[in-house]
Amino acid sequence: MSLLRLDSSIRSEGSTSRALADIVEQHWRDAVPDSPVTRRHLGLAPLPSNAWADAVTASATAEDRRTPSQQAAIDLAGTLVDELAAADAYLFAVPLYNFGVSQHFKTYVDLVSTDLRMATDIASVTSGKPGVLVTVQGGNYSPGTPKEGWDHATAWMRRILADVWELDLDVVTREFTLVGVNPALDQFADLAERIKSDAENQARESGHTLATRTRPERVWAAGR
Repeated sequence: MSLLRLDSSIRSEGSTSRALADIVEQHWRDAVPDSPVTRRHLGLAPLPSNAWADAVTASATAEDRRTPSQQAAIDLAGTLVDELAAADAYLFAVPLYNFGVSQHFKTYVDLVSTDLRMATDIASVTSGKPGVLVTVQGGNYSPGTPKEGWDHATAWMRRILADVWELDLDVVTREFTLVGVNPALDQFADLAERIKSDAENQARESGHTLATRTRPERVWAAGR
């Protein structure tokens, strides 16, 4: 059973989304210790910002008339979808940035969507496979909080991963990651610690169940 892991944090050290995803991966690995992991660090090695536009225009251009950048974009999209197709399970670690989805993850989704294997009118290469989305927020945007509704990323990512890509998706969320960093949030220290503990427990459970939710025929095929 193989895992594709994508990280989107721009931090090389101290990333809370990466730390939480590490827990998921470790408990997945405990269940399937010899399985391979393919990694992409979208935040530290971003995809070209022009790749999506080039891939879109390339799709409407005869192959022998494409520019080098258009062909490179088509090839890159194909590589990304090859990675999705080859994996049996997925782990996405995507922090909330400026109340929205990480630009690096959005670029990834946009580029992947240009490949015909991910068209919305067919069963895509990800359909039915298990995945975990880890997402973290510096503040708290839960129902009843003063900034309820300011998280414009999580619902969109659920829509893409669960509804468009048709993953069997778990979502692990940790709020208040800036408590202890931003003095204005010091009053929430106890709550933040409980949220952290709950998220880590959920990450452990999600990592273990990720290894058990692969479709039986894929488990058999991987073991041949």
